[in-house]
Amino acid sequence: MVKIVSVIGARPQFIKAAPLELAFAQSGKITHYSVHTGQHYNDNMSKIFFDELGLQKPYKNLNVGSGSHAVQTAGMVVGLEPIFLELQPDVVVVYGDTNSTIAAGLVAAKLNIPVAHIEAGLRSFNREMPEEINRILTDHLSTLLFAPTQAAVAQLAKEGIQHAINSGDIMLDMIRIAERKGILESNVAEDYCYVTLHRPYNTDSESRLLSILQTLNALPFKVVFSLHPRTENLLKNEYGVDLKNYVNIEFIEPQGYFENLKYLLSCKALITDSGGMQKEAYFLNKKCITIRSETEWTETQTNNCNTLIWENIQDIQLELDKPFGPFIEGIYGDGKSAKLITQGILGYLTNTE
Repeated sequence: MVKIVSVIGARPQFIKAAPLELAFAQSGKITHYSVHTGQHYNDNMSKIFFDELGLQKPYKNLNVGSGSHAVQTAGMVVGLEPIFLELQPDVVVVYGDTNSTIAAGLVAAKLNIPVAHIEAGLRSFNREMPEEINRILTDHLSTLLFAPTQAAVAQLAKEGIQHAINSGDIMLDMIRIAERKGILESNVAEDYCYVTLHRPYNTDSESRLLSILQTLNALPFKVVFSLHPRTENLLKNEYGVDLKNYVNIEFIEPQGYFENLKYLLSCKALITDSGGMQKEAYFLNKKCITIRSETEWTETQTNNCNTLIWENIQDIQLELDKPFGPFIEGIYGDGKSAKLITQGILGYLTNTE
């Protein structure tokens, strides 16, 4: 049996891990352990996803919690090394671009354990984003690189990495699972925008965050705002904002995976700064407005399906009124990424025996 350790720690990674855990089990050839770094620890950002998605209980939870990038990443590095030494995995799997990703990649690479990076090859070309640093470094220390699109494969080739595999996007696997379960049926569309915001460049400036709220409050239709714990803490405790003053905005707590999809499927459009939700909107043929100056998911911008807004927040209404589509089928694969990734890992290990 092949031994694989997956390192997860944040909401998007729980979503990506679920279909891969299932594919590992179905292979009949893999003993799989997951390690939770504790990067996301709020129940609505962590436990609910394990419960909903049927994720296996982590072998260990490092419980690193929040902190500066240095403190958080260092805690993960220190916690992961003895686990890898104990388990001696054949491959360590990492997902995306979080501190959990780079910490696990560094530890595994220095122990000469092959690293498999899922969601390789993405670039925003903005090195002020911590995520950009994480994804670049992880790609260049990984042995197996599973890219979600052909554009990501091409980007890696430009950087001298010629052996990447276009596996498609594993988050599309979860959409297909939700469809098979009937979870995405019987939704009645409503005239509201669904909003999620959590990135520091939108939330750590009181004036910017309040400007966004004022713009949302002035929209001619309802806004449903799923409040990330960090955003909620800043609004209530740091900025002293009374959310009741924004009568057009319904503030709700973070949603579980399936409930989040239902809100997204039923909305008029998504307004977000999340990377993963840009894709989910695209998968569900929903207009997206991304409050960022760039996106690593460049394919979503085709045909005005995803629009970037940065300096002129008030342009949200103008962008919502513009026509968009069609959405292009197949650019993120066919929803069978987990199977391709499993085959890729097993094929690599067979060839290196």
